[in-house]
Amino acid sequence: MAESFEIILSELGALEGAFKSESDEVKGPQALEEIRIKYLGRKGSVAQYFKKMGSVSTADKPKLGNTLNKLKDEFQTEIDRIQVSLQTKSEDNGFIDLTLPGTPPQVGYRNPLMLVMDEIKEIFSSMGFSTETGPLVETEFYNFEALNVPADHPSRDLQDTFYLENDLLLRTHTSPVQIRTMQKQKPPVRIIALGRCFRKDTPDASHSPEFHQCEGLVVDKGIAFSHLKGTLLAFARKLFGPNIQVRFRPSFFPFTEPSAEYDFSCIICSGKGCRTCKKTGWLEISGAGMVDPAVFGYVDYDAEIYTGFAWGMGIERIAMMKYGIDDIRHFYENDFRFLKQF
Repeated sequence: MAESFEIILSELGALEGAFKSESDEVKGPQALEEIRIKYLGRKGSVAQYFKKMGSVSTADKPKLGNTLNKLKDEFQTEIDRIQVSLQTKSEDNGFIDLTLPGTPPQVGYRNPLMLVMDEIKEIFSSMGFSTETGPLVETEFYNFEALNVPADHPSRDLQDTFYLENDLLLRTHTSPVQIRTMQKQKPPVRIIALGRCFRKDTPDASHSPEFHQCEGLVVDKGIAFSHLKGTLLAFARKLFGPNIQVRFRPSFFPFTEPSAEYDFSCIICSGKGCRTCKKTGWLEISGAGMVDPAVFGYVDYDAEIYTGFAWGMGIERIAMMKYGIDDIRHFYENDFRFLKQF
């Protein structure tokens, strides 16, 4: 048998009056919480009336539901108001000891990427290299064409490069800095270029659409591949210690000939083989090689007189090796717990 909607409304009116009377007498947070549980808890008064929805007529159900929702909101609003009032009173009446020291601000910590970049600059500076910079937004000429990257090369594909309007793009490597430097400077050239780069990589433990590179370039008379190996070996030993070895593996890059991938001996196991180096004893770093004579043609260098070498390396890769970091995403999350370790 359906309950009378009018009787329920009368009971809700009495419930509202009881709530107002009790809430006006609240003196502290504990009493307020008891009222909240009594009226708005899962087994509270308002919840019990919601259970009566099934006992009223079909025509009265929407009206009862609307009334209960309004009553529930009214109770919650009043409880929130009282809570704020109690908190304000507590703060106003609180005693402040002005002789106590203030809370010191937390001191920030440098990102390990910045620490590694500074160390790289210092090492190469001691070897006679200057540091050059270039724009993050580049043209296809500097990012690809002047580096002997043909129009049909896979690295020009939209899935790898962030293309903008008017023949512009976000640079995919720091190599354009090499071209800009050679355009404004005649040999000898001995530079490094560090900075941000961008590629359409899906973020995971070892990939990021934004990353940092360091590239080096040496151009002069009589430069040979042995100079490249000596430079990288000297760098590796200054960064990781005197026992580090460097090895080269044949490879291909449009802007160097011959080209190679180069590895450092594993800093964890000293080349004996471990999980980090996948039992090979070596950690892959990046690519290097002798500057292709075709590149010299774009900067008006005489390839019959001058030769040069270039190399690149990922700063994140170096930092992960140096500090034992297993996820590249840590560098970009600004987690204070991570940064304060450095």
